[in-house]
Amino acid sequence: MKKLFIKDKILRNILEQSNKKYFILKSIMKNVNLFILIRQKAFLKLKKCSQKFSKVSIVNRCVNSFNKKRFNKFTLFSRFLYLKLIRNGKINGFQKSSW
Repeated sequence: MKKLFIKDKILRNILEQSNKKYFILKSIMKNVNLFILIRQKAFLKLKKCSQKFSKVSIVNRCVNSFNKKRFNKFTLFSRFLYLKLIRNGKINGFQKSSW
């Protein structure tokens, strides 16, 4: 499981770098004050940018159990671990309901 977490972390770093490159090339391409040749080169590089590293391929994993299924994007925990923390009283404002 730790191997998957490391792989996902590396993929996130590559995606961040490619997003920066994409943003720079796109801003050069849309800048009308630059020469047309420079803008065309930026357009060609933008077309060649790899689609392998897309936002879709990133998996949000639980920090503790490395589980793929997080129940929302604001917490770093999976649903199972989140319920476990609530039952133990580690998270304030929540308590186990009794019927």
